[in-house]
Amino acid sequence: MTTNALESQLVVGATLFILGMIGFMTRRNLIMIMLSAELMLHGVSVNLTAFSRYHGNPQGQVFTIFVLTIAACEAGLALSLILSLYQRRKSLDVFLWGKLGEDDLPVFSGTNDQPPMIATTVDPNADMPHLTPAGRMPKSPGGTI
Repeated sequence: MTTNALESQLVVGATLFILGMIGFMTRRNLIMIMLSAELMLHGVSVNLTAFSRYHGNPQGQVFTIFVLTIAACEAGLALSLILSLYQRRKSLDVFLWGKLGEDDLPVFSGTNDQPPMIATTVDPNADMPHLTPAGRMPKSPGGTI
């Protein structure tokens, strides 16, 4: 394979990826967003097979098989989520995802930066270990880290 053929295949792969990225960022329809993500994955696959053929190493082609398998799984899961959203809201607008939720949960108005206080009772799991919240240093038993 010549360098000129490699460059043309890389241009095709990059064009597919860029078109998919533009579609993913600008569309509001969930099906179009899913198709744009598929287009990006296929652009990557074209580049992987081009480099694989240019270097005479089949690893890129094998990796492309895995990428296409993941793309097929992603398409099935995305389609099931899209159908679930359409059954609930009768629209495929992406902004409706933010309005999905439990109806019986309290809504935080956000007047100040602290969440509302929840009345606590005696915790039956008080002696059980707890995970440290993200961003905080865990307390060590000796007092120093």
